[in-house]
Amino acid sequence: MLRINRETDYGVLILSAMARVPEQRASSAQLAYAHGLPQPIVSKVMKQLVHAGLLCSFRGTKGGYGLSRTPDQVNILEVIEALEGPIAITDCVENGTQSCAHAYDCNAGAAWSRISNVVRTALQGVTLEQMGAPQEQSVTFHNQRSDSVGTGANYGVAEE
Repeated sequence: MLRINRETDYGVLILSAMARVPEQRASSAQLAYAHGLPQPIVSKVMKQLVHAGLLCSFRGTKGGYGLSRTPDQVNILEVIEALEGPIAITDCVENGTQSCAHAYDCNAGAAWSRISNVVRTALQGVTLEQMGAPQEQSVTFHNQRSDSVGTGANYGVAEE
């Protein structure tokens, strides 16, 4: 299963919240409390985001963290790569065919490379501004007990 790790999930959550009020600064403790996240992990994530140039750190009484760019100029690929490293579906896509003992007998490398590029392009196309914007529920769920269809507003509970 392709899945981002917990720190990346927290990082996207925090940056998306910061994108809603980009002119404000907040401490890692404030952000952890506001989102019900463990403060030590939030501090670690914030330091990584500063190191990657996505956040700025300010000292003093009005200090804290702030976005280094406007929310429409930061894409989700940048956030994920800052916290997890380069996105590649397989080792051979990330490190070349020399990283795979079966490269001589494998025809899938080019396909995996295309898939990795599609994922990267999709993530590049989503900004913090979009992640921070309120989303209207438009997902349709199927009830497992019957074939009735509910709307996203009931989160899969059968409509009577």
